Amino acid sequence: MHDSIHAIAPGSPVVVGSAVVPMPEIGPGDTVIPVTRTGELLVVGADAHAAAAAAVADAHAAFKVLAACTPTQISAFFEGFAARLTDDSVWEGIVEANATDVEDARGRGRHVGRLAVSDKMRAAMVDGLYGWAQAPARVGQVVEERSEATWCVQRVCAPLGVVAFVFEGRPNVLADGVGVLRNGNTAVMRIGGDALGTALALERDALQPALDAAGLPPGAVRLVRSRDHGAGQALFTMPEVRLAVARGSGPTVALLGSIAQQHGTPVSLHGTGGAWIYVDETAKADTAARAVKNSLDRKVCNTLNCLVLDRSGVARIGPALADTLADVGAVVHVVAGSEGVVAGTDVVAEATLATEWEWENAPELTFVVADGLDAAADLINTYSPRFVASIISTRDGAFDEFCAVVDAPYVGDGFTRWVDGQWAWSRPELGLTNWERGRLLGRSGILSGDDIVTVRDLFHDLTGDAPQAR
Repeated sequence: MHDSIHAIAPGSPVVVGSAVVPMPEIGPGDTVIPVTRTGELLVVGADAHAAAAAAVADAHAAFKVLAACTPTQISAFFEGFAARLTDDSVWEGIVEANATDVEDARGRGRHVGRLAVSDKMRAAMVDGLYGWAQAPARVGQVVEERSEATWCVQRVCAPLGVVAFVFEGRPNVLADGVGVLRNGNTAVMRIGGDALGTALALERDALQPALDAAGLPPGAVRLVRSRDHGAGQALFTMPEVRLAVARGSGPTVALLGSIAQQHGTPVSLHGTGGAWIYVDETAKADTAARAVKNSLDRKVCNTLNCLVLDRSGVARIGPALADTLADVGAVVHVVAGSEGVVAGTDVVAEATLATEWEWENAPELTFVVADGLDAAADLINTYSPRFVASIISTRDGAFDEFCAVVDAPYVGDGFTRWVDGQWAWSRPELGLTNWERGRLLGRSGILSGDDIVTVRDLFHDLTGDAPQAR
């Protein structure tokens, strides 16, 4: 929309995609973003838009400077950031800022389980940063070459540019996002408003001092200084952004993805979360119970959301699953027709299997009984986000059969929480990307900082007088 949008009277009909919607009230400096997929007109306040634009401008300028910095300098930044996080005097200031964030969030009725910092979170951030420091840079790597007697063409890895993130309100995502510096990219991060105070303390006391000490440009990592959701929306409209990454799940992430795609920006999206486990009639009861318990340790995207038990295994395996769910204090929604196996809080329609349960303290999931592997796979393919699926079985060939019929990029035969890049591949993870609609260049993907490169094709005249005609 152009500046002329301000001349349209509020309430006037405006065509957005296939919808006709009323023109909203807008103020001086506000920006209107039409979203054709949803038929919405989003209004981004002037301050939120300015905060996003300022961060992107700084990161865009820093990208040019970063090209002259060495891999050793970039490693020094990661090491310096990690070292500052291990400094108790630095960490105490971060904890203090986080306590304020947590208190404020609780006062607004928000969940704070993933907002509150902890020693475990601190250790994971430090480990991730040291992982980035030790990861080899891919910039300059020759991925393909064709040579003739007097000339050659090479395809070489190169930095991509500004990577924009919209993160959940979790302080540790700041350490995740800086990984894009490994290959010479810069980062702009809009963190959930609940965690902004903590993120600013991390930036002030650990991140920026580490950039300075390594001799990297201060704009190499920029926080968007706004709690307004519109700042994240504006961020994905900026033409300088070369990749947009939205973490989280649900309608908000889908909306951000639509905004980026409309503006021609490649986007890596989480989808709706929630993992599934199918327990067949041959499974060992204790193995199934262990997989369920270890898939419910906390609520993240790969947490068990739906448990499917084969009808032929109800009598033998059902009691162990019931005991495990009771032991962890799970809230269980039982699909109609599957009653009497585990203790449930209510009986729900089969369509409820599509619900992703959001919980903080007590695990919450849906339970259903299925008649065989194919029926279980049909439920997964119909109602799941087609993300993580696991089969617990002792039958030879069952895993391969399950893989062949279930539409999911991450398939296992144990607990579902293995789907984490830092755990599974010992590589710091930026996110699990695009499982609902496929990854940019593949079906699945654990997105890591060293994945984010582009390629350049280079022509070399090897003798100085290679043929110049075709």
